[in-house]
Amino acid sequence: MPLENQPGTAEKRTFTADPAGHRTMAAGASLYTAAERARRDSTVWTLVQGVLAPIQFIIFLISLGLVLRYFGTGEGAFAADMSIIVKTLTLYTIMITGSIWEKVVFGKWLFAPAFFWEDVFSMLVLALHTAYLVMLLGGIGSVEARMGVALAGYGAYVINAGQFLWKLRVARLQGAGSPAESHGTLAVAS
Repeated sequence: MPLENQPGTAEKRTFTADPAGHRTMAAGASLYTAAERARRDSTVWTLVQGVLAPIQFIIFLISLGLVLRYFGTGEGAFAADMSIIVKTLTLYTIMITGSIWEKVVFGKWLFAPAFFWEDVFSMLVLALHTAYLVMLLGGIGSVEARMGVALAGYGAYVINAGQFLWKLRVARLQGAGSPAESHGTLAVAS
């Protein structure tokens, strides 16, 4: 069932409610209103997200290699652990700055309708990375179990990154006539 537009926006955008009553964008609705697009293009947080996302991806690739090396050879657990810690700290950084970006652009710290499901999945990514840290710092479980949780977090991260890349593509396609839109970037939260 379509819901009303967000208060304070001049453009109409259609929202629907999922079974739990959460507002999400209707299929085919514009990702940004003109005002949101202007805020997105003018905030430094868009650049911050655009820089952090590829850095986090590079850290992920290095860490994934180290974790897979550990599983393949049984060696390098310390290096793998250190890389997962760096990846997790980078994740927390991009989550915090992404939340600020979302507040500036959409007026909500998290779960803005345009990025609701991406934010939900980001919480899973964050939970798995945090579980890894708890296991490491608390000495809980085996090294293999801890690395398994890290791999689950990395799998969730890949899916979540795909969600955000899809939104980047949608934003670029919707703004194909606008130079700012076609060269803009999205906040990749995880």
